[in-house]
Amino acid sequence: MPIIQFPKEMKWGTATAAYQIEGAAFEDGRGLSIWDTFSHTPGNVKNGDNGDVACDSYHRYAEDIELLDQLGANVYRFSVSWPRIYPTGKGELNPKGLKYYHDLIDKLVEKGIEPMLTLYHWDLPQALQDHGGWANRETVDAFSRYAETIFKEFNGKVKYWQTINEPLCAAFLSNYRGVHAPGFKDLQLAVDVSHHLVLAHGRAVKVFRDLGIEGKIGTATNTTWREPFSNKSEDMEACKREIGHNIDWFLDPIFKGEYPQYLVDWFKNKGADLHTEEGDMEIICQPIDFIGGNYYSGNIARYKENDGLLDIENIEIDYDQTYIEWPIYADGLYKVFHYLAERYGNIPLFITENGACCIDKLENGKVMDQDRIKYYQQHLTAVSRAIESGINIIGYLAWSLLDNFEWAEGYGKRFGLVYVDFNTAERIKKDSYYWYKKVIANGWMEI
Repeated sequence: MPIIQFPKEMKWGTATAAYQIEGAAFEDGRGLSIWDTFSHTPGNVKNGDNGDVACDSYHRYAEDIELLDQLGANVYRFSVSWPRIYPTGKGELNPKGLKYYHDLIDKLVEKGIEPMLTLYHWDLPQALQDHGGWANRETVDAFSRYAETIFKEFNGKVKYWQTINEPLCAAFLSNYRGVHAPGFKDLQLAVDVSHHLVLAHGRAVKVFRDLGIEGKIGTATNTTWREPFSNKSEDMEACKREIGHNIDWFLDPIFKGEYPQYLVDWFKNKGADLHTEEGDMEIICQPIDFIGGNYYSGNIARYKENDGLLDIENIEIDYDQTYIEWPIYADGLYKVFHYLAERYGNIPLFITENGACCIDKLENGKVMDQDRIKYYQQHLTAVSRAIESGINIIGYLAWSLLDNFEWAEGYGKRFGLVYVDFNTAERIKKDSYYWYKKVIANGWMEI
C-alpha cells in the first residue's frame, strides 16, 4: 500500500465550538445568545433540539482534554462563548466565565496541547441582537472590547488566536437564507453584516498588535471549490462567484484592502449595496499570521439563471455524499490550497476544520465508521499533495472531537471522532479516533 508521509513539524488536532458542546446555557452567569433564542423558537432546528446541555463539556472539559491527550493532539481549537464573558455583550464582566476558560486552557497547557482560541463562533449575545446585532456598527465596538478582554486575560497561555469563524455563514446563512440565527432573509442586511464582521476582525487584530499580545493571529474562513461544467464563460464565471463568495469576499479586504469588484457589482445587481465608511479598509487590512481554512465539500457546477444568489447550479455526477448530503470532493481541497497561495502569497495555511457527517451506529460498544476514515484518507492525501507542491501548510484539525449540536440539524448529524450519547453524555471513541491517533503518532498513513 502507498504511504503518505507528513512533515515532522505538522500540527495535528481537532476543533469544536462553544455553543455546540458546552451546554450549561443558563449557569454561572452566562447570558443568552442568539442561538439560545433561535433554537428555542419552534421550527428553526430539527426535532426542536437546542444547545442547553449539548455535550455538557462545560462540566466535562477535563474528560474531553483527556480524550485529546490520548489522541496525541498537539493543538485544540475551541471558541469562547461571548455571552459567558459579557452576559449582555458589554458592560459587566462575568468572572465565572473567565474562570472556566482559564481552567480549560490551563489543563490543555498542562497536557502539552496548544490552545487555538476562536473569539467568535456565532453565539452573539442576544442583548446586542436586540439593538440590531451585527447590522449595528456598535456591535463592532463591543466586539473590540470583548477581544481586548480575552487577549489580556489569556496572553501568554494561548499560542494561536482566531477572530471570527466562517463569516460567510454568520452573514449570509444567518441573514439572507435565514437558516442560522438570527434567522433573517434580507440580502442587504447580509451584505451589511458581512462588512461589519470583517471590520470587527480588523479591529481585533489591531488591538492584538497594539497590545503586543504573544502568539499568532489569523482567520477561520469558509472554503469550497466549484469546477466548471464546461469552458463556457458563464459556467466559469458562476464557479468563480461561488468560490469568491466564500473566500475573496472575506479575505480580499484583509490582504488587498478592497472588496472584489465583481462581487460588489453582482450584489448591487441583486439589490444590495456595499456600505463602508472612511478608514474602514485601513482597519481591516491588518497583517495576519496565517489563514485558517474550513473545508468540507465541493462540486462541479454551471451557470443557471436565477438559481440562488449566485446563479449557479451544482451538477451531481457520481460523487459519494456524507450523511448531511455534501459531496465528497477531496480534490477540491487541493485546489483550494493552490487558490489561496496564488491569491494571497505564501502565508501559512492551517486547515482549521475538515470532517465528515456519517451514520454512526453504536454496536457492542463500538462505532465502526469506516466511511469517515475513508473521507479523512482522501482529504489528508490532498493535504500531502499540496505540501509536496510547495504550499505552506502548517497544521490540520479534524472536525470534530465530539458529536455535538449541529446547528439547525440538531443532534441528528454526527461529525465526531468520539461518539456522544446525548442522554447520558457518555463518550465512546470511534474507529476513526483510533485511526487518526495512529496517523498523528506515525506522521504518515497508508492508503
